[in-house]
Amino acid sequence: MGILDFVEEAAGAFAADKALEAADPNAGLLAKGAAAFAGFEGVSKLKEVLGGSGDEQANADQSDTGETAAANDDQGNDSA
Repeated sequence: MGILDFVEEAAGAFAADKALEAADPNAGLLAKGAAAFAGFEGVSKLKEVLGGSGDEQANADQSDTGETAAANDDQGNDSA
């Protein structure tokens, strides 16, 4: 986990806390903690759904390229 991932997750926690304050100004400490946790975890889940992190995407791109080149060779196309 890099520093950028942590900053994104902390921003999600902060945003969720502020959203809860806007919806319920009298929210208790437990509700604020739950909102912060949901925001923190929600960012990572949202990144997974929308395309993952940059490292995972780079690995996926490399494997896709290898599969595409192999498919082109099977069809008789020159992949070089």
